[in-house]
Amino acid sequence: MGLQNTMKALSDPIRREILDLLRAGRLSAGDIAEKFPVTGAAISRHLSVLKDADLIRDAREGKFIFYELNTSVLEEVMLWLAGLKGEDK
Repeated sequence: MGLQNTMKALSDPIRREILDLLRAGRLSAGDIAEKFPVTGAAISRHLSVLKDADLIRDAREGKFIFYELNTSVLEEVMLWLAGLKGEDK
């Protein structure tokens, strides 16, 4: 895990909201884009940052790309943060 990439990805409110949307299950890029008042290119960039941080995974099905959470990286971040707080791991 590149913690710097992870923290950069989590620093943006749109990216945090994308992660929140993906908690309910996988979504296509188009489904994600229609939830935000920004361009498709901007959403594509946000998805790229999240993917580079390994917070999401993508899978192509036909002409669509579906995104889902990568919970293992999120668990690592949560454990690290809990350690900072002094909680048992």
